[in-house]
Amino acid sequence: MTTVLRVTDLTVRFGDSDSQGATAVDGVSFDLGAGDTLGIVGESGSGKSTTALALLRMLPPGGRITAGSVHLAGQDLAALPETALRALRGRRIAMVFQDPMSSLNPVLTVGRQLDEALRAHGGTRRKAERRARAAELLDLVGIPDAAGRLRDHPHRFSGGQRQRIMIALALAHDAEVLVADEPTTALDPTVQQQILRLLTRINRETGTALVVISHDLGVIARTCRRLLVMRHGRVVESGATAEVLAQPEHPYTRELLAAVPRLEEPSRAAANSTPGTRPLLTVRGLTKTYGSRRRAVTALHGVDLDLHPGETLGLVGESGSGKSTLARALVQAHPPSGGSIRFRGEELGRGARRDGPHREVQLVFQDPYSSLNPRMTAGQIIAEPLIAHRLGDREQRAARVAELLEQVGLDPAVADRHPRAFSGGQRQRIGIARALAPEPSVLVCDEPVSALDVSVQAQVIELLARLQRELGLAVLFIAHDLAVVRRVSHRIAVMHRGRIVETGPADRVVTAPEHPYTAELLAAVPGLEPAPAASR
Repeated sequence: MTTVLRVTDLTVRFGDSDSQGATAVDGVSFDLGAGDTLGIVGESGSGKSTTALALLRMLPPGGRITAGSVHLAGQDLAALPETALRALRGRRIAMVFQDPMSSLNPVLTVGRQLDEALRAHGGTRRKAERRARAAELLDLVGIPDAAGRLRDHPHRFSGGQRQRIMIALALAHDAEVLVADEPTTALDPTVQQQILRLLTRINRETGTALVVISHDLGVIARTCRRLLVMRHGRVVESGATAEVLAQPEHPYTRELLAAVPRLEEPSRAAANSTPGTRPLLTVRGLTKTYGSRRRAVTALHGVDLDLHPGETLGLVGESGSGKSTLARALVQAHPPSGGSIRFRGEELGRGARRDGPHREVQLVFQDPYSSLNPRMTAGQIIAEPLIAHRLGDREQRAARVAELLEQVGLDPAVADRHPRAFSGGQRQRIGIARALAPEPSVLVCDEPVSALDVSVQAQVIELLARLQRELGLAVLFIAHDLAVVRRVSHRIAVMHRGRIVETGPADRVVTAPEHPYTAELLAAVPGLEPAPAASR
């Protein structure tokens, strides 16, 4: 097999000098053959994305390659002048970035952006030919009505379609190497499966070598024949994907594998506790409509739901199914258009008293980075609902903040620090503490671990389980990861197009789904068994 990419002792540092900087990538080496597939896995801060950016010399400000080399078909990219490097990017080595919404230009049509990519590296000068090639690329990545969709702007496409467009842009010049940085993060299982199949097909049909960067071992198992495991900027283990996953040698690799939720594992919640029989929260006929009468969009269609004391009810479904709309309706952030929400028989609504059922239902947000005010300290953030509900004086609130920080596993001394001083997992703990501040009986957790690494994810899940046992909380746990949901839930409800299509005990829903949509979701969950394309 011809080597197309050779990385030798690559070292990347951030900072003004060697004495005061930080090493992000430390002596990384690997070879990539024509048509090969390589996965690089690791948690946040492991250096995997910095390695990917260094391959194209696209490091953020302050980052620099201080040692090692990157050879593309024998040519040292680290030694090339910027003008020569720009000519290679996209044409011989291309990148699919993590967040398509921030990578695509929102004011240009998709056709215009593909046209610019085709012109940038000396493509055909005839506009009609470029347009035909752009439509061909969209068709290649599975966008229906490709020629017609060239006129649309990025916001007119779904998340999965936008990721397909990013792949089309990267394929504009038949690059020899395609680097995909977290290509399926935040995508639903079925869309994730489609993107992974697309990358595998492109690799198989075009011979493009593929490097996939991910924190998800299931994604790597499904797409890559070889695997590098990174920690603290170094490669701690490498080898054939099937062999590394079956017989990991490094303790860190074993730790990562142990933290991965497995769909085949039975519910831990059902084994550890028995919920109360009388519903705490009752939802009947809930509807939510957005927009005017002429252009109304109905997000919820007559949703019925019961949540019992001490129960975790998992709510799953794809983006657009209505999960987050339901969460916001339950906490009155987006009041419903119709139907009823009752807490212990008393209706929740706009006129609810501050000391009434309103404070009994609290929300834990999805993104621990954007849901905390960067100008406020952790203590101020946690005290916010106490002030809103007029609970306690200043001294009592300070004591409650300290108590809550201890409850979620943080030192009360961190109350004066701002969010930037905390890791993602610590920020989510602060978010949970904020939700617990007014002593609710119900926690609505909207994708509370989807933005976290697997080991941190496991810690937050265990924290929620402990808090539920200690406080007797009822939890509505919203997620698109069915393996996580089965692990934490007593029952699972499945949402599709604004409706609950199936509800039942967690283990039964996973092992014997009754609705075709549930079966479709389950079939798309990536496991740790390498797919045939990844193991040949």
